[in-house]
Amino acid sequence: MTIESMPGSSGYLDAGDRKVTYFSNPYVLGLTIIAGIGGLLFGYDTGVISGALLYIKDDFVEVNQSSFLQETIVSMALVGAMIGAAAGGWINDAYGRKKATLSADVVFTLGAIVMAAAPDPYVLILGRLLVGLGVGVASVTAPVYIAEASPSEIRGGLVSTNVLMITGGQFLSYLVNLAFTEVPGTWRWMLGVSGVPAIVQFCLMLFLPESPRWLYMKKDKSEAVVVLSKIYDPYRLEEELDQLATALEEERFRKQAVRYSDVFRSKELRLAFFAGAGLQAFQQFTGINTVMYYSPTIVQMAGFSSNQLALLLSLIVALMNAMGTILGIYLIDHVGRRKLALTSLSGVIVSLVLLAVAFILQPSSTMGTTGVYGWIAVLGLALYIAFFAPGMGPVPWTVNSEIYPEAYRGMCGGMSATVNWISNLIVAQSFLSLAEAVGTGATFLILAVIAIAAFGFVVAFVPETKGLTFEEVERIWKARARGNGSGSGREALLEGENQS
Repeated sequence: MTIESMPGSSGYLDAGDRKVTYFSNPYVLGLTIIAGIGGLLFGYDTGVISGALLYIKDDFVEVNQSSFLQETIVSMALVGAMIGAAAGGWINDAYGRKKATLSADVVFTLGAIVMAAAPDPYVLILGRLLVGLGVGVASVTAPVYIAEASPSEIRGGLVSTNVLMITGGQFLSYLVNLAFTEVPGTWRWMLGVSGVPAIVQFCLMLFLPESPRWLYMKKDKSEAVVVLSKIYDPYRLEEELDQLATALEEERFRKQAVRYSDVFRSKELRLAFFAGAGLQAFQQFTGINTVMYYSPTIVQMAGFSSNQLALLLSLIVALMNAMGTILGIYLIDHVGRRKLALTSLSGVIVSLVLLAVAFILQPSSTMGTTGVYGWIAVLGLALYIAFFAPGMGPVPWTVNSEIYPEAYRGMCGGMSATVNWISNLIVAQSFLSLAEAVGTGATFLILAVIAIAAFGFVVAFVPETKGLTFEEVERIWKARARGNGSGSGREALLEGENQS
């Protein structure tokens, strides 16, 4: 790891010349893991429905006969998440990250109970809506809470831990799906046990502090200092407090309430939100949750007709997703956010083309039987996950946790997460219908074209934020708003400072 010398930057060493590493502070790592249980809920809900849907169709004839009803059961959680993410930004800013997490746990647990007891598909859909509300709030809260408790040198890796919890939750969901395949009430157990992690997180969060940055800016400076002293050594603590004092003074100088309209009126906020929300949209429109929600269905489309075999192959895909995210935790603070996203998208494009070719060339007479093209499709799925997981999985969430000013972090994070969930909803609600209309191969080809557009978007609009403090990232947007700082990150910051 090299020392980055940058005016106003703390670099990678603390005052005692000790490297700040992912494992150097057990307290921060503990906060990260407990907050990341929200990501586990997110991932479990994403993955479990893909397997449960196979058995829900067996229990409810109307679901088996309607692709629209299947899509609605999957996507109603996304409707809830969209609402939860929009409200979650406001809850975070008004009441704090801790209370937002606790409220999300309560709603999620209630949703899990309703799903497990659902007598018909429509009560099940209501339970999916409640679970989605909890997931939506958690998806906003966990990355911001972790980012605000993280030293800048390892912030990317720690925020990416939340994404690891998401992918770990998806893997866990496939294990649970397999475990309950022969148990009476199969899908009810699959969906019901999702309430357990929410209860565990609720209990543990009661003993955790509020985000130190939120405390300092909104409530109690002395309490914030106590929390920060557990994160930084005395030298770094003084530096962090100086930066917070400056940020607080700037907020008071503005002398106005934070409003949603500010995001579109202020050019620097508009540029930051465009980059963050664009990343979230492209994360979904390049097809990740098409793969995660429908991977057993895709495997069956490729000719593997057994429910159990489809779930087993999907389990391998989910394991690769989790392992790829672990690699991403290392790379994001070494390679950087921007380069990692571009490398990831390059592989995603190739993988989607491979999937498209497999389904386009598969003879219709072999549908329902396993052939060479079926195995090519499975290979395409595996490669897709191998490239997506380390890059486009963690990068959008990490970038969105660090590119907004303190006063707007919850609000903009919530708006950006809402864009993610809206995009997710569109993909989940349309995939099966689109595949029926134009063919599975053509559908994957459309996703490949979108991935190419995503590559161009990252090149043009996303700066590198690796190792920068929140205040330095804010100065990048100020420089770009003035028409200065056209570089990718530190170069933009230096260029903007030289020209100002």
